[in-house]
Amino acid sequence: MEEIRRLEVDEFWADSTIIEAGEYVFVGYCMGNEGKPVQEQMDGTFVTLKKRLEKAGLGLDSVVKMDCLFKDINDLNYLADSIRKHFNGKYPARKAYTTDFIRDGILFQVDAIAYKGKKD
Repeated sequence: MEEIRRLEVDEFWADSTIIEAGEYVFVGYCMGNEGKPVQEQMDGTFVTLKKRLEKAGLGLDSVVKMDCLFKDINDLNYLADSIRKHFNGKYPARKAYTTDFIRDGILFQVDAIAYKGKKD
């Protein structure tokens, strides 16, 4: 069994926001532009996701699954445009949920699974 690598650890919250396990990379708690309109938060979230994936040597094109969390499910109407802007036609499977966030300024957040591929 290959080693599980925790690439980014948050000691305060006692979690890992990037975990590489075999052929997959799990990325949690991506958000950006807190306090701004939801469209800007979506853009900031995907920038955060991209930066975290880069720590594992990957890009957004490696994302195979996303869980998209919304404060207001009606903001789902903005998601497709933001995904088109950031994923260049390499769209992941996704699911949308509503949730109560820990802070009022958060409107959107993503958790993602990326495929790293088999090592030769």
